[in-house]
Amino acid sequence: MCGIAGVVARDATRQPDLAVIDRMVAKLHHRGPDDTGTIALPGIALGLKRLSIIDVAGGRQPIQNEDETVTFVGNGEIFNCRPLREELLGKGHRFRTGSDMEVIVHGYEEWGDRVTERVNGQFAFALWDAPRRRLLAARDRAGEKPLYYYDGGNGGDIVFASEIKALLARPEVPRVLDPEALDCFLTYEFIIAPLSIFKGVKKLPPAHAMSVEGGEVRTWSYWSPPAQVVDGRSDREWIEELRDTLGRAVRSQMMSDVPLGAFLSGGIDSSTVVAMMAEASERPIKTFSIAFQEGGYDESAHAREIASLFATEHHEETVTADVAGLFDKLIVHLDEPFADVSLFPTYLVSQIAAKEVKVVLSGDGGDELFAGYDWYVADRLARKLARFPGKSALRLLHAMSEWVPPSAKKKGFINKAKRFLEGAQVAPELEHYRWLWHLPVEQKKRLYTASLSEALTSYDPKLHVLETLGAGGDDLLNRQLFADFKLFLSDDILVKVDRMSMATSLEARAPFLDRNVIELAFRMPGHLKLRGHTSKYVLKQAMTGILPDGILHRRKEGFSIPLKNWLRRELRPLMDELLSEERIRARGLFEPAEVARLRREHVAGSRNNAHQLLPLMVFERWAEEYLP
Repeated sequence: MCGIAGVVARDATRQPDLAVIDRMVAKLHHRGPDDTGTIALPGIALGLKRLSIIDVAGGRQPIQNEDETVTFVGNGEIFNCRPLREELLGKGHRFRTGSDMEVIVHGYEEWGDRVTERVNGQFAFALWDAPRRRLLAARDRAGEKPLYYYDGGNGGDIVFASEIKALLARPEVPRVLDPEALDCFLTYEFIIAPLSIFKGVKKLPPAHAMSVEGGEVRTWSYWSPPAQVVDGRSDREWIEELRDTLGRAVRSQMMSDVPLGAFLSGGIDSSTVVAMMAEASERPIKTFSIAFQEGGYDESAHAREIASLFATEHHEETVTADVAGLFDKLIVHLDEPFADVSLFPTYLVSQIAAKEVKVVLSGDGGDELFAGYDWYVADRLARKLARFPGKSALRLLHAMSEWVPPSAKKKGFINKAKRFLEGAQVAPELEHYRWLWHLPVEQKKRLYTASLSEALTSYDPKLHVLETLGAGGDDLLNRQLFADFKLFLSDDILVKVDRMSMATSLEARAPFLDRNVIELAFRMPGHLKLRGHTSKYVLKQAMTGILPDGILHRRKEGFSIPLKNWLRRELRPLMDELLSEERIRARGLFEPAEVARLRREHVAGSRNNAHQLLPLMVFERWAEEYLP
């Protein structure tokens, strides 16, 4: 695992200054504290910070081919490197290292840009073809590893890096707020690719490649999940294939020359990964989890049950509300606003794991592939209700629910009913994304100043979702899963996991996001994933007899913190400071009176405004750090 950076000169005969790339990779030290590698050639400078996992002693980067016409830096792991290596050796290629990443170098020589289609892994890489004076860069299929870039235009260089902080080491990269990215963030709590919070800085989307040749930047998609389901197979056939495919994915991702463990929440996804790791390992697996003092948020007993069942070496710590200092540290570290509250427990469990291992496997991706979220059930219910006349009844119920104070519990009937009724007021064409929409249009009108509203006249954050829903095939549930795979998983869940694990110099791997598991999941009909109100039906059947029934059939809780309660108590001073009238007025983007109303209602307990207040807090702290 690494952090990579590079500079492509528009004048391909000019050799960039090596000191420039040194400054960029220095900003990525947390991603790879074990080693540094840089190189400058006519037209290109490449560099990386390395976290040594495979071929610890010999796998240094940059890597070059036999005649040094191809130069490569990469972040991640290639899990099918062994068969690819054997195939390439058979074709006469000579390897310099034992690194899994070197198969991309020789694969490019053999297959050109189609090397991206051959590798199965988590990766972001950049490769310089000297004879063609051409850069090829790419990200993995799910978007586990990040890549940002900035095109200087008008003779300026093209620069790229794993994180924005490395781009900002270049003075020509402007720190100019993109109002569309801000609106996207406040709507969803994350920013959807290719947008970034800085105007001109773009994210390369997952499963995309990018070339720079003759000063021109071009991007394209090299893969997409299957859009058509396979009919005519029995449930038993699907169940057995899933168990076998997932087992092979887990075994392949246990490839490591350094200590390895697993995140364990006690949910079905992480428990499945731990069960399969235990079966494949001759030694006890190291597992890591966190506990909460507030019972409704605590799943540690379930994690301990799985740890005991599979005789793991289990490590657990308890999280408290003392996260004000952590808030400041992580929001600044993230480079752009991000408000998924699970970033805090993800960082803390990564800290625990990093004391013992360099690599962990996680259960990420299971919810997006097998319909694990409540919003799939909510959308099904909303569709049933839409068949009946009198939609005004839902509007009336929503108006009545405004008078019912939210519960302090994590979920519960009142909170779920209020969220459902709120979402039911949002445009129905958004389908299940109605329940991920945190800032309705009417509230934006009250919150945004005239200047911000004017800057957004041609932007609609719904379009990201509608375009993706329209590309997901004919199976309704699979279309929704496709959108979550492309948007929510990539730009929320995997951003959180990558940045928080890498902040502790820990590599996180997700076997559910193995290419073969993804493609199998999207070939399955939707009714195998959501049967009635039973989510993850096929996965639960596959793990029956392996995991306890209490784990398989318990309600999904989610990896979260009691933020709404802490904002009324322990975190209130931080909220009052960041969202003071003086700060909001000085920033000039939001109406102070509306922000004050959101704070007042939340503290009084009459409404749960945490999903509006936390993003505003995050943005203000981020802006204080990054904007001129």
